Amino acid sequence: MQTLLRFYTFSFAFTAVCFALAGYYGWVSTGTISGLLSILWIVFVLSILEVSLSFDNAVVNATVLREMDPVWQQRFLTIGILIAVFGMRIVFPIAIVSIAASIGPWEAVQLSLGDPEEYERIVSSAHIGIAGFGGAFLAMVGLSFFFDADKEVHWIRTLEQGINRFSTVPAVEIGLVLGLVYGVSTLLGPDESLTFLTAAVLGLVTYIGVNALGAIIEQREAAKKASGAIVRSGLGGFLYLEVLDASFSFDGVIGAFALSNNMIVIAIGLSVGAMFVRSMTIHLVKAGTLAEYRYLEHGAFWAIIVLGVIMLVSARYHIPETFTGLIGAVLIGLSLWWSIRHNRAERIANGEAVPDA
Repeated sequence: MQTLLRFYTFSFAFTAVCFALAGYYGWVSTGTISGLLSILWIVFVLSILEVSLSFDNAVVNATVLREMDPVWQQRFLTIGILIAVFGMRIVFPIAIVSIAASIGPWEAVQLSLGDPEEYERIVSSAHIGIAGFGGAFLAMVGLSFFFDADKEVHWIRTLEQGINRFSTVPAVEIGLVLGLVYGVSTLLGPDESLTFLTAAVLGLVTYIGVNALGAIIEQREAAKKASGAIVRSGLGGFLYLEVLDASFSFDGVIGAFALSNNMIVIAIGLSVGAMFVRSMTIHLVKAGTLAEYRYLEHGAFWAIIVLGVIMLVSARYHIPETFTGLIGAVLIGLSLWWSIRHNRAERIANGEAVPDA
């Protein structure tokens, strides 16, 4: 238990500080116990929402992070958390309002505090573009995992083996995502359709660009290693993880307005969730959980595909964030259960003692 808690000690301390700040803000802004408790409850629900939407993010983060050298792992877990907490949960909504309303960042902050309804309206109006960019990027992340010619382990065997047969077809994932993007765009009005298509294409270009940068860096590292030089680089993986984090954050930031339109309350609640996602990432890497449970990655990447599709479709239809989080949790839970079954069957086959289930 102590070993487990050491991964989450900082997150619990951070949570205590955030709830203290939320309580102080609730008392100062409302002057009542009921108002204080209401804000604390919203912060709690927002943090749970963020964790439920981002557990698959933690698994994928761990998948990439375990291949990075310790220097870049540490940079992601320090610099990366600053970008995730302050960049995506605070700066990102303010940037949206600044651009959409053609006002300065400070005016956007004043708008969020002085006229939260208008602030919410402006942020929500950017949902179509966000859905196109984030949905396309996440769909590419998920599909690329399964369209891999070197992939040998399959969880949903028939489906994943069928997908794997087409893994040698060039750019098949891009074709599938573009087909889905076009289908959704036909359900939108002319202006919304153009915004959606442009954002989705930018999401695809970002995915391709980040992966291309990573490939170039890897080639240079391989050449340096062949010459005997010591190489310590993970820039490509770092950028990939930051864009991935941003794509996951879009859904949580927009969905948070269903509970509150107060920028301070949203930032505190989502920051608590983001910190726990980081702790889960560290736990998965340090404890070797991905190696121990062979289908856990599969469940996470299926959840990412589902989240990507939901984000794209949400440009036309409202889909509750609770449903999105529940689907991801179910897929990851099933993959974990399947992994435990597989491990138990292997121990039995090897003649090892297995406790009763």
